[in-house]
Amino acid sequence: MTDSRILVLIPARMAATRLPGKPLLDIGGLPMIVQVLRRAEAAKLGRVAVATDTAGIADAVRSHGGEAVMTSPDHPSGSDRIYEALGQIDPEAKVDTVINLQGDFPTILPENIRDVLEPLADPAVDIATLAAEIHTEEESSNPNVVKVVGSPLSARRLRALYFTRARAPHGDGPRYHHVGLYAYRRAALQRFVALAPSALERQEKLEQLRAIEAGMRIDVTIVDTVPRGVDTPADLETAREILAKS
Repeated sequence: MTDSRILVLIPARMAATRLPGKPLLDIGGLPMIVQVLRRAEAAKLGRVAVATDTAGIADAVRSHGGEAVMTSPDHPSGSDRIYEALGQIDPEAKVDTVINLQGDFPTILPENIRDVLEPLADPAVDIATLAAEIHTEEESSNPNVVKVVGSPLSARRLRALYFTRARAPHGDGPRYHHVGLYAYRRAALQRFVALAPSALERQEKLEQLRAIEAGMRIDVTIVDTVPRGVDTPADLETAREILAKS
C-alpha cells in the first residue's frame, strides 16, 4: 500500500562525462534509469517519477510504463531538478515527503529506499539520508567516498554533524560512508533550494553541507551495504554482474 503523501523522484540527465549517456545504458535488458525506477516502485512507498531534461530519457521511462517529468536543463543540482518536478506533479501541495533517489543506483535494495524515511518519524528532523560503516582503509582515505560524521542516537541512527571527503573522524571507532539518497520534508526542500551555496559546500563540493551550515537537521539511518553508483565502465560491468545474479 503506497502513501499519497510520499513522492519518490529520480533526477536524471545525460551530462556524465566519464560514462556518456549512462541513464540509457543497458543493464540486465533494461536502461539503467528503468532499473532504478523498478527498485523505487518495489519499495512501495508512494508515487514514483523520473525528473529529466532529456527527451530520450523521458521516452525510455514512459515506454516501460513509468512516469517522467520534463524539467529545465539549467538546474545546478538534482535537488533543484526535483523541486521543479514536485511543483509540476503536486501543485496543490498534498505531498509532504519527497525522496531524492539518484538515477545511477541500479542495484539499490528497495528496503534501503524505505530505510531513509525512518528519521523523519522525529518531527525535529528536516532531512534524512543513509550511511554504511566503512571496513577498509582504502574507503576511509578515498576522497571519492564521502564520510558522514555524526552523533550516535541508536545502533542504526546518527545525527549528522558534518560531511567530508577527508578521513574522518580521527582516532579509533567507526567511520561511515554516506549514501546519496535523501528524504526531505517538503518545507525543508523548499528552504534548501532557496539557500545560496555555502562556504563549506563550495570547499568540499558537497551540497548537503549547505543544509548543515543553515542549521537544518539531517539524521542518518545506518544500513548494511552501500549501493554501487555507476560512474565508470567498470562500475557498469559490476552492476550488470550483480543484477545478473539477483
